[in-house]
Amino acid sequence: MEDAGQRKDQGERIKLLLVDDEVAYVNVLANRMGRRNIDVAKAFNGTQGVQALRNQDFDVAILDLKMEDMDGLEVLKIFKKMIPEMPVIMLTGHGSEQAAREGMALGAFDYLIKPCDFEDLMRKINQAVSSGRKAV
Repeated sequence: MEDAGQRKDQGERIKLLLVDDEVAYVNVLANRMGRRNIDVAKAFNGTQGVQALRNQDFDVAILDLKMEDMDGLEVLKIFKKMIPEMPVIMLTGHGSEQAAREGMALGAFDYLIKPCDFEDLMRKINQAVSSGRKAV
């Protein structure tokens, strides 16, 4: 199986924005993704996520639906206004599938239910990055 970053043109690393208010979860995911040739920018709330997107370009974003400061759907709307072509993968807890479907209607690439399998997440990232490049 190829590393996620190997699928990107000329072997560039994928630039991913991870927005989730669960600090330990973000750190574990970022470490695992770093070993898969993905550069991860961490944001621990919606405001930090929006600021990160203002300061840097990303190939894909992973966005938690339930956060303290801003609702994930609110952040998704802002992301889509800022960079409409950037794919966004929503993460949601059990019982919040309806909110995730709302996210899809607002332009999210896809969603996964937490806790999600790491390999499933990596597949979604690869699909999202591939689709994002075709759209640009």
